[in-house]
Amino acid sequence: MSFSGLSAMGLSPATPDGLVCIAGPCAAESREQVLEAAVEMKRLGVSAFRAGVWKPRTRPGNFEGAGIKALEWLKEAKRETGLPVATEVASAKHVAAALEAGVDLFWIGARSCANPFAVQEIANALASADIPVLVKNPLSTDLNLWIGALERIMGAGVSRIAAVLRGFSHSFTADLRNEPGWHIAIDLKQKFPSIPILCDPSHMAGRRDKIFDLAQQALNLDFDGLLMESHPHPEAALSDAEQQLTPQELGTILQGLKIRKRGDEAANDLKINALRTQIDELDAEILAAVAKRMDIVREIGILKREQNLTVLQSTRWNQVLGNMLESGRRLGLPVALVESIAKQLHQQAIELQQAIISK
Repeated sequence: MSFSGLSAMGLSPATPDGLVCIAGPCAAESREQVLEAAVEMKRLGVSAFRAGVWKPRTRPGNFEGAGIKALEWLKEAKRETGLPVATEVASAKHVAAALEAGVDLFWIGARSCANPFAVQEIANALASADIPVLVKNPLSTDLNLWIGALERIMGAGVSRIAAVLRGFSHSFTADLRNEPGWHIAIDLKQKFPSIPILCDPSHMAGRRDKIFDLAQQALNLDFDGLLMESHPHPEAALSDAEQQLTPQELGTILQGLKIRKRGDEAANDLKINALRTQIDELDAEILAAVAKRMDIVREIGILKREQNLTVLQSTRWNQVLGNMLESGRRLGLPVALVESIAKQLHQQAIELQQAIISK
């Protein structure tokens, strides 16, 4: 695996096998806490030290960061450890203050990413700055919103830019604080193959015991690095206490993660290539079957038009869905996959027959 895209941002590997990891507490809470955390992160060899100075909270009354005075603590941590320091910015004032304090790396949070006005304000403030910027995904599963934020920052002349997948808000009860949304990050990578993507497993998990598995999944999916939260005393943290690792726990995770070869590095593996050829052939067969299915759907649409029937036949759709789910169960396929395929096919059939009946 190669992390060269992040080395251009001034981030050196945190592990012997080249893993880039930016780590530190969720928030800068006091001078003593910042310096203790920074020394621990230096001991672990992380790529950069992170700490939030301004903390946007969902509701007022919660700890919202120490504010501008915390920038002095970051400056001192940088002098003491030699580590690059990173913090979140959410306004032009934040950008100006952090630049003056010599902060080395900015990130734009999920809430800011969801607001094009805020992103544009930050972009305008960055226009004359030569500083790396990380852009977290928005809270909603809106890929275009994420892309728009990246484009606004790049449009301001920022060339050293990376994306951060921190997961997406969900309305259902789950083990994780945020839904990972791996497929959205994969879609982003297809759109911007040269932009590195980091994973923030701390915000995905919301709890310490889930972080290792999420971080390993990210590396299995060819992510370029990690952004993680570590606090010297998580039990006393003023924000996000349950998802912050002790330095010892972070060190154990970094040592346990397995860095895998990129797919293109296995291009000469004969067994993998043979299996990929089979997949290509099966994909062609699947598409041919879908095309044949659409031809039949078209014939049915013509008959519905001639017989003045509605496009949607609810009883038939329930029967089709039930049959597919049962077949999928017998074949050992995930219910969510089968249901997604069935609904996509049904939606395309509805649209085709709507067009036929409208003629």
